[in-house]
Amino acid sequence: MRRREFITLIGGAAASWPLAARAQQSERSRRIGLFMSLAANDPEDQARLAAFRQALGQFGWVESRNIQIDVRWPTTDSDRFRRPAEELVALPCDVIVATGDTTGPVQQATHTIPIVFVLISDPVSAGYVANLNRPGGNTTGFTFVELSTSGKWLELLKQIAPGVKRVGVLYDPTSPAAVNQLKAVESAAGSFGVTVLALGVRDSSEIDGAVTDFAHGSGDCGLIMASTSLTVRYREQISNLANRLGLPAVYGYPVVTGLASYAPDTIDQYRSAAAYVDRILKGEKPGDLPVQNPTKFNLVVNLKAAKALGLIIPDKLLATADEVIE
Repeated sequence: MRRREFITLIGGAAASWPLAARAQQSERSRRIGLFMSLAANDPEDQARLAAFRQALGQFGWVESRNIQIDVRWPTTDSDRFRRPAEELVALPCDVIVATGDTTGPVQQATHTIPIVFVLISDPVSAGYVANLNRPGGNTTGFTFVELSTSGKWLELLKQIAPGVKRVGVLYDPTSPAAVNQLKAVESAAGSFGVTVLALGVRDSSEIDGAVTDFAHGSGDCGLIMASTSLTVRYREQISNLANRLGLPAVYGYPVVTGLASYAPDTIDQYRSAAAYVDRILKGEKPGDLPVQNPTKFNLVVNLKAAKALGLIIPDKLLATADEVIE
């Protein structure tokens, strides 16, 4: 075969390669950082990761083909949020998804890498964005708790345990979002004829003492767990303690052993985050993408926990529940 004919043959073969195969060869792999807030062995975080990966796949982003996902969890030392955030920034990532209170340390570590946050209660008060409609800067994302939801927790508690007159709100006083949730519950207290007491805790070692002291010597107490990274991380500890003390409790986050919870769908937030990551990787600026409020809420009631507490869940409430644990 002559040299010219050979070159023509090879050129024709190259032209016939599937377009997708050639695009895959030339496509630059992108790096996505994911900073979770719970723990690597927490089933909730594993479900979030699975939903995020699945949603990315629907947009054509597949690991080992055109993306790499680097996941970090909080450490156990004093730099539990700062060090993992700095690690993700140093990789570097093309975009970072930050969960809850991990957002602040990620923002401090970079002013250029796009950030998409999830599970944030009040991003404006926390200083993460300038406003919801046009965040500006390198950050946008999805809020978790609307303050009106905090009043719903109190309403739910009174529906299940109408005899409750004193309500303790377990919250992290170092979290601006938690403080705002407490204020929202306090504002609704008069409508339900209850007195609200703030139970501030800064780490897990303070939880047992705060709740036990509140519940001691009174049979008209109820508990509300505000929704922040600290309380969510120790949600089972809080729920088991409340059940042991005979405290009717409503949670701002789903808890398997809890009496009742009313909260946005956390898994849905990660699917939404994947959509924003897709748009950013395709060239849109995070500061131009509006912060979105949750649209899907789940009411969960636990009949087993209610029976142990000697409570009867109203039929009307059962009929409206998204999930009933028996």
